[in-house]
Amino acid sequence: MIPNFPHEAPKNYCYEFEDFKRNIIAIWLRCDLRFDYNLGVPTRTIWGFYDTKKQQYFSPVNSKSIGACVNIKDTRNYTAMPLKLNPLEAAFV
Repeated sequence: MIPNFPHEAPKNYCYEFEDFKRNIIAIWLRCDLRFDYNLGVPTRTIWGFYDTKKQQYFSPVNSKSIGACVNIKDTRNYTAMPLKLNPLEAAFV
C-alpha cells in the first residue's frame, strides 16, 4: 500500500497495488462490474507506478514499461498519463 495515495477510486472501481520490481509498485485500477466478453472476470488497467525509494510517481508506457516522472497534482483518478492538450484545449480545462 502506498501511504497517502491522493486519489479516491471512481464508482465501481478500486485500486490494487502490486510489487513490480524491488522498489517499484504497480498501481492498477480494477473495474468491479462484470462483462460478458471476458466471462465475468474483473477487468483492470494500469494506473501508473510508484518508486518507494524516490517517493515519486511515474506514468505508464504500458503495463510492463515505466514512463516519465509525473507530478501527482497532474494525475487523474483513471490514469497517471499526462494530457496532451493544445493551447485552446488547455484554456478550457
